Amino acid sequence: MYASRVAEDHVDAALAGWRREVPELDASSIAISERISRVSTLLERQLGPVLSRHAISAGELDVLAALRRCGTPYRLTPTALSAGLLVTSGGMTKRLTALEVAGLIRRVPDPSDRRSRAVELTARGRQLVESALEARLKTEKRILAGLRKRQRRDLAAVLRELCIELGDEPLSPKARS
Repeated sequence: MYASRVAEDHVDAALAGWRREVPELDASSIAISERISRVSTLLERQLGPVLSRHAISAGELDVLAALRRCGTPYRLTPTALSAGLLVTSGGMTKRLTALEVAGLIRRVPDPSDRRSRAVELTARGRQLVESALEARLKTEKRILAGLRKRQRRDLAAVLRELCIELGDEPLSPKARS
């Protein structure tokens, strides 16, 4: 019986090119870093149309999801959102403005600091995030169906370790208002 050949991807071709052109270069890290980057891009291509049907961007969904999963009153500070979602304050301001104009969030006085305002999910925002998230999860389930359960679990564990190694940490409970 013949052993099946593993399919190659773009990164395999890139690595072969580096081995051929600069054999002394250890480009092995590209096998991980470039694949993570490409997976992100390929996922965005699959998820973009799903989110478009809900008239929302992936970044906006991230904000709504962060507010929804923090629990009632579904409120966080802009600083906590920026830190938790790894977005600059300028990028967060842009997202928040778009979501506020759409009636999906509102800015309310921050109970812990009267000089600032917190961001709160509206009822309409809660309905949209739940609907969009359901569609996103259905799409992700379809995308990941080719991996066995153990592969998905192992991949998630390795990616968690890498995120922690790179300095990722959970949103602090103090960041909630």
